[in-house]
Amino acid sequence: MLGGPTAVGKTSVALKLAESLGTEILSADSRQCYRELNIGTAKPDAAELQRVHHHFINSHSIRETVSAGDYYRYAREVMARVFSENDHLVMAGGTGLYVRAALEGIDEMPQPVPELRHELNNWPLQKLQKELRTLDPDYAAKVDMNNPQRLVRALEICKSSGQPYSSFLNQPKDTLPYEVVRIALDMDRGELYTRINRRVDEMVQKGLVDEVRSVQDFRDHYALKTVGYSEIFNYLDGRCTLEEAVVAIKQNTRRYAKRQLTWFRKNDEYTWFHPENGREIVQFVKENSH
Repeated sequence: MLGGPTAVGKTSVALKLAESLGTEILSADSRQCYRELNIGTAKPDAAELQRVHHHFINSHSIRETVSAGDYYRYAREVMARVFSENDHLVMAGGTGLYVRAALEGIDEMPQPVPELRHELNNWPLQKLQKELRTLDPDYAAKVDMNNPQRLVRALEICKSSGQPYSSFLNQPKDTLPYEVVRIALDMDRGELYTRINRRVDEMVQKGLVDEVRSVQDFRDHYALKTVGYSEIFNYLDGRCTLEEAVVAIKQNTRRYAKRQLTWFRKNDEYTWFHPENGREIVQFVKENSH
């Protein structure tokens, strides 16, 4: 498992690892699976996708909703198929919820209710926060209350089952039958923030505004209520200038990177490297996988 914050260089290191190990890459990014989202998700380019066989990139349409449970089933199927022919698989990404689902299993939840989810997706963030604190204060105390996807999912379960979302958590999981070597990437905070700012500028130059405009019909989709898309929607709605939207994307991406780092650092099984130490990373993985 290769993790780390956005813009740190996971794609490049994952490619080096996969090529050195003669294997494939399983993405653990919740947005790169959507074919319509390319620029705003910093998806690997066509040349990079040709170098190594990738899974969970361009695998779905924005017309679909992919949950952590869906990813768990998808990832486990890929693992079984790849490990039947290969000793290694490179899993790389920064969506902690998906990483945990694939590697640790998931809690069995009631079936989703599309109509209810659609209604909740139209609620403003403050209303979602207030409702979750009322229906499930235990989960509200520990969840990222600025993540509307998490709040909608929890409220959907609360309202459809009549029980707190937290009551379904911490059930016995489906143990992963493979050995996992966990590595994560990090660099000086100033260096990372410079990379983030440069990436955002490049996204705008490549046509981020047009990409966001092309998926306006699906703006209620959780994948479009994320950094890079919600700010451009504000610009298209006339709520801010493009310059202000770009500044907001940079700021919110930096905040997101900090949350990702915090998430990965909570697990002391990760060994940390600078992304430029590719040779050391490859050697570490080879020495610690059996």
